[in-house]
Amino acid sequence: MRVVETDYLVIGAGASGMAFADTLVAHTDAEVVLVDRRHRPGGHWLDAYPFVRLHQPSAYYGVESRPLGDDRIDEHGANAGFYERASAAEICDYYSRALDESLLPTGRVQFFGMSDYRGEDGDEHLVVSLLDGSQTVVKPRRKIVDATYVQSEIPSRHVPGFTVDEGVTLVPPNGLVGLSQAPGRFTVIGAGKTAIDTCVWLLEQGVDPDRIRWIRGRDPWQFDRTFTQPLDLVGSYMQLQARWVETAAAAEDGRDFARRLEDTGMFVRLDPAVEPLAFRGATVSLREIDALRAIEHVVRARRVRHLGRTAVTTDAGDVPGGTREVYVDCTAAGVPASAARPVYSPGRVTIQYVAVGFLPWCAATIGFVESTGLGDEEKNRLCPPVVFSGDVAELTRLAYAAMQGQVARVRNETVGPWNAASRLNPARAALDHIDEADVAESLAFMIEHTREALANLERASTIAARAR
Repeated sequence: MRVVETDYLVIGAGASGMAFADTLVAHTDAEVVLVDRRHRPGGHWLDAYPFVRLHQPSAYYGVESRPLGDDRIDEHGANAGFYERASAAEICDYYSRALDESLLPTGRVQFFGMSDYRGEDGDEHLVVSLLDGSQTVVKPRRKIVDATYVQSEIPSRHVPGFTVDEGVTLVPPNGLVGLSQAPGRFTVIGAGKTAIDTCVWLLEQGVDPDRIRWIRGRDPWQFDRTFTQPLDLVGSYMQLQARWVETAAAAEDGRDFARRLEDTGMFVRLDPAVEPLAFRGATVSLREIDALRAIEHVVRARRVRHLGRTAVTTDAGDVPGGTREVYVDCTAAGVPASAARPVYSPGRVTIQYVAVGFLPWCAATIGFVESTGLGDEEKNRLCPPVVFSGDVAELTRLAYAAMQGQVARVRNETVGPWNAASRLNPARAALDHIDEADVAESLAFMIEHTREALANLERASTIAARAR
């Protein structure tokens, strides 16, 4: 049995594990072992549906040490006017290069691919090869890092929560590119970003909206992509931040928070007549919203229970089905609901969201804060977990944790400057554009009203917690 000693054992080489390791290695002399069940880094992107793209600009995705893409504003297509968004293939290649060209050459990083982490016995951690069963004991001198706690749940690895009759065609979005003949109709099941991507892709391929049926229960609130732009368009992102603070200072509860953000233009809904009840931090463009509204056959059901040869059984009753129908399962949770844990504890780091969205930035932040050598109590004050329950009613609690952490990090004399300059921070270009009205006015507003916003969020979160 092989024995390997290292400083940090990182379980998971997806977006969070890679961002954490990259930042930690850049700012310390630590040795790191990365372990992943997949054959190379990239996490869920290796199993993603082929037409998926980043929901955020490539300019602030990935790892700190390596740019993704060319920081180009697209001039044509559905993303025209926005910064480029990498495809799944581009992201997978990017992470392979980040490992092979940035991390491994340091001589302080090892990657154990096709390997399963089996648990710990004291200071020994067992890793087993999925290829030949060989065992490795890893002894981390400092900490084990769980980069799987908030890992994405994706369609191609998801087991549906409903039964399916023989002869009924059910595929994940990945299966759409392998169809051998045109179905009579597509029925998309799910209300989240995967379902939105799938419907948009079908429409872009020329499928008539009348041949698409969409079964969705709770519609999601989403950010308008216009306001998540970095670099030369950073004024839009700063407007989003200022309006977020403005809303936080006035919102009575989570639903009121969302409605107020809609009034500012930052939040959008799929159906003007239906109030969304879900929020997972996704973004969408107004072009996509306009296209999706052409799909008129929407079934309002929270849960599908059975796909039959002639009917679909849902919690809202039966709807017609058929064997010439292709059902597309988009019910995987994406960002799964999880309980908040301390990010830092003795001998362990649990990577979680510490901002609203942007997991690589969160993981890199956790890696940098770990590099400071501060005690766990202070590090946890700088990085309170931001939990996505999926329920918009929890929005004030989520916003409170996110703003608390952001303020603490900005004020820290070590973390603040790093945070401002990080490639993964959407606002990193703000000071370069301080002469622009959108940036200057937004910064001034946030400085003046953040304390008021935190006080109101604390009050609203306390009331919501008592009501549960």
